[in-house]
This record gives sequence, structure tokens and C-alpha cells, in this order.
Amino acid sequence: MSDTGNDTGLSDAPSVTEDFRAAGLSRARAAIADDRGPAALAPTGGQTIGPFFAFGLQYPKMHEVVFPHTPGAIVVGGTVYDGAGAPIPDACVEIWGADSDGTISRERGSRRRDDHTFTGFGRAFTTDEGRYEFWTRNPGAEPGKAPFFAVVVFARGLPNKLHTRIYLPEDAAALAADPLLSELSDAERATLVATRTPEGYLRHDIRLQGEKETVFLAF
Repeated sequence: MSDTGNDTGLSDAPSVTEDFRAAGLSRARAAIADDRGPAALAPTGGQTIGPFFAFGLQYPKMHEVVFPHTPGAIVVGGTVYDGAGAPIPDACVEIWGADSDGTISRERGSRRRDDHTFTGFGRAFTTDEGRYEFWTRNPGAEPGKAPFFAVVVFARGLPNKLHTRIYLPEDAAALAADPLLSELSDAERATLVATRTPEGYLRHDIRLQGEKETVFLAF
């Protein structure tokens, strides 16, 4: 047996891990003492979606902005399609809208539903058929303005979320005067305006690419 310098059979020389830690501590102390200020941080890429994505996002009643079947409650739903026209089974859709009188909610409770507080926010994952669905209310708006839901879409292959809107279809004059819609062609405008069903609900499909691609907004 070689001479190890002690009677335990172990070397007294520091391990690679100890050297690494010592060097890291030295660099950290130097950074703290450096008076050049904090280094600029490079932006990182956005998060795409996948089978793991539901962790930390899913919670009970997240698609119930209002309690189902209560007075004024409607269903807002549709299908999310990819560029080839196939439904996307693992997309995530978020909506936010004003209350029916146009009031912007400042209430808490989007993640802890109490079945009566209106927060305006909801989140839904698509089904295997690509369908999303929310229970909510028709949003109101200021006089002369078109009511709409703000929408965020997460889906496979997207390096970041997409922003869009869902407009109510009834007030033609308000839709024509809307600053965003007035800048779009008729075909583009149609991708942002929902269809009212005989039950009073709203149907609105979202197409990420291809024919009839939904208009998305850049912020």
C-alpha cells in the first residue's frame, strides 16, 4: 500500500470538488468587492409548452370565471388549430375581460374560486380535440368602444406566448370604430370577432397559422 500521509488510507490532498468550491468562493468575493456595478443580463428564450407544462398551472375551476349556469353566465369556447388545420390537443388558453358593466375587476381569487367573486381571468387547457371552454360573462365596454376578451395562447412549437382578442359580434358601429379592427382587412377582422350561438354563447376558433390565421398582437 502506498504512503497516504495518514492512517486512514485517504489522501490529505484536497479533492477536485473542494478546489472547485474554493475557486468559486474566491470569484464570488471578488464580484462583491467589484465596484463596477451589476453585469447586464442577456434575455433568455420564452417557455414553450409540453406534457410537463401543466405542473403548477392547473388548479380547480380555473376555467370558471363565473359559476356555471348562474344569471348572465355564458360559455366562450372554440378550437385551437395548427398551421395544417389540425386541432392542437395540448394548448393552453387564458382570457381576461371586464365585467358586464365594463368594470375592470381588481378582486383577488383567480386561483381560489369562491363561486361568486368576479376576477375576469380564466385559464383552460384544450381537450384531445383541441377545444377550449370558459364559463364567464359578456364583457362590457366604455360608450362607443367594442367589448372584447384579451386572450393569451400557449402551444407546442411556440417559443413564446401569443396575444390576441375575442370581440363580441353585436355592436357593428363599435366594431367599425375600434382602433385595432379599423386597421385590418375584412378577412383579418373576421379572425377576431366571435360568433353568437342560439344559446347566447360565444364560439371562436383560434388558428395559429395558415388559411384564416388569427391576428396576433405584438407588445
